[in-house]
Amino acid sequence: MSSWNDSTHFCDWIGVICNSTIRRVVSLNLEAQKLTGSMPPSLGNLTYLVEVRLGDNNFHGGIPQEFGRLQHLRYLNLSHNKFGGEIPTNISHCTQLVILEINDNQLTGPIPHQLFKLTKLSQLRCDLNNLTGAIPSWIGNFSSLIYLEFKQNNFEGNMPCELGDLSRLEFFSVALNYLTGRVPLSIYNITSLTHVTVAGNKLQGTLPPNIGITLPNLQGFLGGHNNCRGPIPKSFVNASSLWMLDIAENNFTGLVPDDLGSLKDLKILNFQTNKLGNGKVGDLSFINSLVNPNGRNRLGEALPPSIGNLSNLITLHLGVNMLTGSIPSGIENLINLQVLVMEYNYLYGRIPPNIGKLQNLAVLYFGLNDLTGPIPSSIGNLSSITKLYLYHNRLEGSIPPSFGRCKSLQALDLSRNNLIGSIPKEIFGISSLSISLLLDYNSLTGPLPSEAGELVSLTELDVSENKLSGNIPSNLDKCISIQRLYLGRNRFAGIIPSSLEALKGLEKLDLSSNNFSGPIPQFLAKLHSLRYLNLSYNNFEGKVPKIGVFSDSTMISILGNDNLCDGLPELHLPPCTQDQTLFPKKQLIVSKVLIIVVPTVILTVVLVSILFVCFVRNKSKKNVSTSSSSKEFLPQISYLELSRSTDGFSIDNLIGLGSFGSVYKGVLSNDGSIVAIKVLNLQQQGASKSFVDECNALSNIRHRNLLKIITSCSSVDVQGNEFKALVFNFMSNGNLDCWLHRTNERNNQRRLSLIQRLNIAIDIASGLDYLHNHCETPIIHCDLKPCNILLDDDMVAHVGDFGIARFMVDGSDDQIPFSQTMSLALKGSIGEYGIGNRISTEGDIFSYGILLLEMITGKRPTDDMFSNSVDIHLFTAMALPQDAWRIIDPSILFEETRREGDIEEEIQEMAIMSEEDCRETMPRWMEECLISMMKIGLSCSLRAPSERTSSMNDVVNELQAIKSTYLKLKKARRRFH
Repeated sequence: MSSWNDSTHFCDWIGVICNSTIRRVVSLNLEAQKLTGSMPPSLGNLTYLVEVRLGDNNFHGGIPQEFGRLQHLRYLNLSHNKFGGEIPTNISHCTQLVILEINDNQLTGPIPHQLFKLTKLSQLRCDLNNLTGAIPSWIGNFSSLIYLEFKQNNFEGNMPCELGDLSRLEFFSVALNYLTGRVPLSIYNITSLTHVTVAGNKLQGTLPPNIGITLPNLQGFLGGHNNCRGPIPKSFVNASSLWMLDIAENNFTGLVPDDLGSLKDLKILNFQTNKLGNGKVGDLSFINSLVNPNGRNRLGEALPPSIGNLSNLITLHLGVNMLTGSIPSGIENLINLQVLVMEYNYLYGRIPPNIGKLQNLAVLYFGLNDLTGPIPSSIGNLSSITKLYLYHNRLEGSIPPSFGRCKSLQALDLSRNNLIGSIPKEIFGISSLSISLLLDYNSLTGPLPSEAGELVSLTELDVSENKLSGNIPSNLDKCISIQRLYLGRNRFAGIIPSSLEALKGLEKLDLSSNNFSGPIPQFLAKLHSLRYLNLSYNNFEGKVPKIGVFSDSTMISILGNDNLCDGLPELHLPPCTQDQTLFPKKQLIVSKVLIIVVPTVILTVVLVSILFVCFVRNKSKKNVSTSSSSKEFLPQISYLELSRSTDGFSIDNLIGLGSFGSVYKGVLSNDGSIVAIKVLNLQQQGASKSFVDECNALSNIRHRNLLKIITSCSSVDVQGNEFKALVFNFMSNGNLDCWLHRTNERNNQRRLSLIQRLNIAIDIASGLDYLHNHCETPIIHCDLKPCNILLDDDMVAHVGDFGIARFMVDGSDDQIPFSQTMSLALKGSIGEYGIGNRISTEGDIFSYGILLLEMITGKRPTDDMFSNSVDIHLFTAMALPQDAWRIIDPSILFEETRREGDIEEEIQEMAIMSEEDCRETMPRWMEECLISMMKIGLSCSLRAPSERTSSMNDVVNELQAIKSTYLKLKKARRRFH
């Protein structure tokens, strides 16, 4: 802009063109000049302007109304800026406008109706803004319009049928809005149309069977991500210039027309996520006539050998289908191929050894199949490869060192195979690796090479679930971009190197189930980005920090480290002694002293220990059986305070009724905290004992998945009657029963997705595992059912209601029938204790299994459909595996497939679906996940206690593995989108 100065006439300024006779500005072209600031209203004084080009700058603020004074203006381009506010109505005075481009800004509001005067427009671009309202019907009067683009706004409602009057229209795009209804048939009669883009809305209906005849000039049709149905019209073959056909993410059915091969210009063909094919031989016959197939449906049979003859193929996308057989060796002849996706099928056999001939290949997805044999070393010849996914197969042998030649590789996933041997150091020489390196769930051995520190751009490294050993390389501090580091479940040893302090962006760190030792480094508490830390089942010792990630017990796991001390109260660690505080030097001295003196006192220690154990045993039994006041266990709160916090126990604050009393919502006056107050009905037999038992249990346990008791009250009310209450943290999302069995249609939005159910199942199992295996005295819950599972703000599950819980003191309660402990009228866990079985951890495991089946099927175990001959266990077992989808709670599928704002519509659609339609709608990976959960539920609820899953810890591990697989498959699915 240096030419813009007083010494030069403005007609000679860069970007300014004047009329040669009257020396008035007629054109202002300042596109892509990196200009900023707001638009001066004085620009409206240049009334001779015919052309204004200000696109691709950084102008902000509103578009001045003064533009309306430019009545000679024919071309106005304000695109690719940051203009905000509404479209100025005065632009309607620019009646000579032919081209109006205001796309890619931050404009809001509806299209002003005053713009109906701009009847000379041939190009109107308003895309990439935040415009709202409906598409105006008066646009149909713009008879000269050739280019109309409204993509990526917030337009809603139906498209006006008047759009069909735009007889000269060639380019039409309304993609990525919230439009509903059908595409007006009149639009399909505009023979001049070359590009139609309606993807990413909520459109319905079918495509006209004669679309290729009425739109003979069609070059691109994008209708994906809608709710359209019906067959793919065969008439598309009449649009001889068609090069792009994308109708993914709809409900199209039938076969792909074979004649599409006659479209010689076809480059992009995307059918993914529809209902095409029959899962039988013949589904893929269209490939014989295609150049660039791309699909993702339920296409069956093996790939035909003729696929190797598609020499011009650039993209082959057949992921998430039902393909069987082996990968044809002829695929190596597709030398122009850049994208090869066959992920999530039933392919078996070996990867073609000469696949390295595909020199142009950038993306290779073979994951989630049943491929076997070694990984071909020729893959190292794929110099252009950026993403390589071979995960979840049965590949074997070692990782080829030739991978090191893939110098463009950004993501490598070899997880969940049968790979052995060491990790080649050549892999860590691929400096382009930036997304992920995933080698987990194999049988790799040896150390993690020190060359791992060279991956300075890597975001995620996962080598968990292998047999790796040695120390963590000290030079991992060079990996400054790493956010997720998973080394768990290996054989690593040594201390955590202090060099890891340099990983400031680290968000997740898993070192669990190894042989690490020494103190927990203090620098971990100073990594401000760290949100997940798993140090469980190692040999760490000493003091646990209380700041940073350690300040929230839900973000860390330190189980299985017996020599840790201090930390947060909810971790239940002993206080540190002076020896532990001075670790490790002082402890080393103490150890040496003990080695010297132990031989002289060992007999005395043994005798004292025996006497001490006997004393503790007797004392524990007395504590469990006592009926003394809860004052021994919890701090007290007054009746007056509880009455005040609940507005006198108002019915408006009543949130639940139980066997032994009522539950109220209250607000404590001292700190304003919201609590749940369980008031015992002391007229109910057993209520007083329930109060003491619950105090006993809850005052001695702390776990994120167990309901936390805050205080208790044992007093008298205003009438002088005995009053007992327990005060808990308030759970804002109620209990699990309400989520599983909602009957109010107005609450259809409140449904549990599959991942929510899986997380809740893990939470409950973790809580039971703690009760059974990690309490000083094991506790049996005895009453596990959905109404006793509470959900907090984040949908984290908390096991509650310990009113009939039992302590397991030296196994003595193994011999106590439940019927002798508590009246059967209290209806403990359905099935196990109801038939008089002994109290044991196996009883809780049985109840958990029934609860898990209830979460998956949506059926109560007391449902009328179950009789003496068929219960929920047998009902589920009979459906596995072929008919599992028939008994799954439909709301899981609703939640999985719904899109925001379209809930009611989808529920109505799915309600009238046939069983076969529901079966087709459910993704295979989702069904397999649910089947795995069912098998756990069945294993836990077997009739004979000796045959059930032996420990809740095993259940937690199995569910965690299912969740890990679920998230990977979900991630893989999103890559297709």
